[in-house]
Amino acid sequence: MFNLFGKKSLSSEESLAECQRKQNWAGLAKTCYQMGVDAMERGELNRAQLWLHRADTIYSAQDSVYKKVGDQLIDDCSDRIGALEEESLLYNDVPSQIEEKAREMQDTQVRIWGLLSLARLVKLGGWLADLPGCEALGRLGWAVDAVLNTLLNSPTETEFNGLRDLCSALYELGDSPSFWGLGSEIPVSGGAPFQVFDLNGMMGVHLEIDAYLDGHLERLLALGQGEESPDPETGIIACTLLPDYYVRTGADKPEEVPQIRAELERIRSDYEFVCSDVTWEQIIRRVEEYKTLDLLA
Repeated sequence: MFNLFGKKSLSSEESLAECQRKQNWAGLAKTCYQMGVDAMERGELNRAQLWLHRADTIYSAQDSVYKKVGDQLIDDCSDRIGALEEESLLYNDVPSQIEEKAREMQDTQVRIWGLLSLARLVKLGGWLADLPGCEALGRLGWAVDAVLNTLLNSPTETEFNGLRDLCSALYELGDSPSFWGLGSEIPVSGGAPFQVFDLNGMMGVHLEIDAYLDGHLERLLALGQGEESPDPETGIIACTLLPDYYVRTGADKPEEVPQIRAELERIRSDYEFVCSDVTWEQIIRRVEEYKTLDLLA
């Protein structure tokens, strides 16, 4: 692509790479925003969701970037994200359906449903943990075991403090350029590389893990004080869909991607599983099986 004076213009993908190389975070946010606007105007709402939320994550992470981007862009991006929340998209529909089902379930059933999804993120988290700044994602397997054990037994000091520290590390990851700025990625057998920023979908996989674990800690504190537990978090359950990865790499209809269809079936199966007359032995077996699952296969 060339402009009027013959100078080569960068494509959107080239602009992203250039901003990442120069660590021009405001430019990166603006490029993501413009890609989202362009997609929205073409009626490609899943792509608009992807890029507008990426822009929001970047300019929200640092005050200096926020100021450079400016209120006009930020306000318009927020308005567009709000409009997308009213659309029938996988990003919106599945979490809404899960929340509706969760209202009919017992507290422990919802927490186990979430734990099963967290277990399926263990293998991916282990791979991503090798990327700069992403070490916390390698502790998901330990977190699954700690949550499962403390659903059955009183927590040890090591378990409680370890879960609390992991929550802090996951929250901090979302504000770090290691997450949204460097373009770090891992290879995927038979597919395009997976970027750590692909966790940004579904309100942020890392943030939903944080919310799930923090909610579990609040439950432990409430039980220890003889108080009623807070409502369990459900956002973690749909995070395993990883729609940002598939939309970014070309899927117009993520709900038709075989890996997403398989994961939707697992979510449905897990719901039926936890609502049945299930034993803890069966739960433990399913958790262990899921910890070895490759979601991207």
